[in-house]
This record gives sequence, C-alpha cells and structure tokens, in this order.
Amino acid sequence: MPPVSRTTSITPALVLTFAATMMLGPFSLDTYLPAFPAIAADLGVSPQAVAISVSVYIFALAAGQLIGGPLSDRLGRKRILLAGLIIFAAASILLATLHTLSHFLVGRALQAVGAGWVLVSVPAMVRDRISGQEAAKLFSLMGLVMVVAPGIAPSIGSVLLKLGPWMGIFIFMALYALLLIPLLYTVVFSQMPGVVTVDKPKGGLLRPYLEVFKTRRAMPFIFWQVGAFSVMMLFITHSSYIYQDHFGQSADRFALLFAANIVAMFCCNLINRALLARCFSSLHILQLATGLQGIGLVLLLLATFLHWPLWAFLPAMMITIGAHGALSPNIQACYMEHFPRNSGTAAALLGACQFGGAGVLSALSGLLPHNLPAVILAMLACGLVAQFFMWRSVWAEPSA
Repeated sequence: MPPVSRTTSITPALVLTFAATMMLGPFSLDTYLPAFPAIAADLGVSPQAVAISVSVYIFALAAGQLIGGPLSDRLGRKRILLAGLIIFAAASILLATLHTLSHFLVGRALQAVGAGWVLVSVPAMVRDRISGQEAAKLFSLMGLVMVVAPGIAPSIGSVLLKLGPWMGIFIFMALYALLLIPLLYTVVFSQMPGVVTVDKPKGGLLRPYLEVFKTRRAMPFIFWQVGAFSVMMLFITHSSYIYQDHFGQSADRFALLFAANIVAMFCCNLINRALLARCFSSLHILQLATGLQGIGLVLLLLATFLHWPLWAFLPAMMITIGAHGALSPNIQACYMEHFPRNSGTAAALLGACQFGGAGVLSALSGLLPHNLPAVILAMLACGLVAQFFMWRSVWAEPSA
C-alpha cells in the first residue's frame, strides 16, 4: 500500500492519550514495588526472591518489543497495540490469582510482552504520520507527561495497599489497560483513520531487522540511548542504598530525595520544549543534554571521592538524572527520523536494546562492591558511552 500522509495535527488530547498509553510501562514496573513484602509473605518466599520479577519483566519487555515491532509493520499498529493491551490486562488479572513464585514470574513475563507490544506501537504510529521537528515536539510532550509516572507509581501502589490486599494493584493495572482502549478509539484512531501500516515487509520476522541494521547512520543512537539510559537505571537500582544506607536518610526523606530527580527531569523536558519551539534541532539539543549529563557525572565523582555532604551531592545527582528529560525524546526523534518505513521494527530495536542493555548492566551491578564509589564509577562508565557518541556526532557534523 502507498505510504500514509503525514498530516495529523498535534492536539493536547492526542499527546495526553499517547503519553497515558506509554505510561503503561513505568506503571507496571513501579506500582507494585511497595507490595514486595506482602507478595513475598503470600507466596512464601523472601522479598529478594520477589525482586527477581523486576529483571524478568525488563527482559520480557525487551523480547516483547522485538516480536511486536515487525508484527506491527505487517499487521498494522492498531491491531498490535490493542492486542498488547488485552494481553497485558489478561496477565494482570492472572497475576492477582497466582500463589507460587514460579507462576508469578511467568505472569510478569506475559504482562511484559503485552506492554512491549504497546510501547513499540506508539513511536511507530508517531513516525508514520509526523516527522522532523513536529515529531521531536510530540516526543518531548509525551516525555513531559511520562516523567511523572515513575514518581507517582509507587505512591499509587502504597494507596492501593492501604485499601486492600496486594492483588488490587494488579487489578488496577488491568483496568488501566482496558480503559485505554476506548480512549484510543476516541482520540487516536479517529485522528489516524485506517490501519497504519507502511509497505508490509517481505520475508520472516528477522529480515526487517536486517534492513534496520543496514541504516548505519541510525545505529549510533541505539548505543547512545543504552549508555544514557543505563546511567538512570543504575541510579534507580541503587538509589535506596545511596540515600538510606550511605547517607543515613529515613524512608520518608528518601522518597523526597528520589522525587527531586523527577523534578529535575521535568525541568529539563520543559527547557527541551522551549528550545524546540525556538527551532533548535533535536541533534543539537541532544548534544547539549548529553554534555549536561557528563558535567553531572564529573560532579558526582568529585562529591563521592571528596566526601561531599548530602546537600552538595544531591544537586550533582539531579543534574545527572535530570538531563534524561531532554536526552530520551531527542534520541528517539533523531533515530526514528531514519525510518519512514519499517518504523515498528526500528522502534522495537531501540526499545529492546534500551531496556535489555540497561537491564543486564543493572543486574550485573549487583556484583559490584557494596559502596558508593563503585556505583558512581559504574554510572560514569555508562555515561562515557553516551559521551563518546555525542562527540562523534559533533565531529561528524561539518561533513554531514
């Protein structure tokens, strides 16, 4: 079929609906975190055993995106998006009924596959209809709303735990996914009529990935994203140790210290939107944001080895993590711009590498010595990957 016309207007309703759909990922990852002790007690295992479900979820999320991307190119974004929501909702209801750890892990994997199909469909739909600066603005607007999700998800989980048993959290997830379906029909599918499919690829599911890999100018953005995103994942993994164990803060203060990073991401995203409105290119903003993350990492290194107090350490961490508010949407915009076709497969590869690579590094970080210098050095190592590709893009610009 001929390529679709990219004439979709960006309305606030469209942005909020896309963002609410993408929020399914962080909601399903973070909402149940406060319930670990309750889940462990019911399943007869330790909270550490329940924590394995986080790694299972991340890897299954990556696998789900790898499968869902080519399928969305073949069958249409709408079908895969709706199928992902239904799989996610069914798995969430199933999780509320399970009583063994092994079954719980299988349920989380199935839930992640559904979420992967959802997460891969949205950026592909954006790329199908919108390109250039307009796509960058939409990704930024979506990111602005999504920044809030990781911050409020654990709080929602805590409220649900006060209202009833931990199973209510997964019922909430199922209802959230199901309520997205009529919202998508009302807002998105009405503005993007028909099945959004771009020239069905030939061959098996592997062939579209080979075509994506041939787009060499896009490949650096994958490594750039893995490096930058891994910095944030390492912080999330070890944030409790950093603030509660190393700096001796209470659980309530930890929540505030963690939220400070969400505020920093929110501010960077607002600045990103302002720069895009002033016609700065996504690549130039991406370079600036990566440089900002590099400055934050240097400050963290100084704060750690010079034993700065918490009030001096916190701004350095806020700069480092906050920069991601401008990093992620611009990497996505720059990368997806190379794929007017096979955009579902392209989005799947970026998402799978992002979550898979960061998940592996986060898991391996558990082998590090249990101290602050080891955590900060690991973050610095990941950050250097992003810095390399940032400087590589700067040097390549004159000849581009």
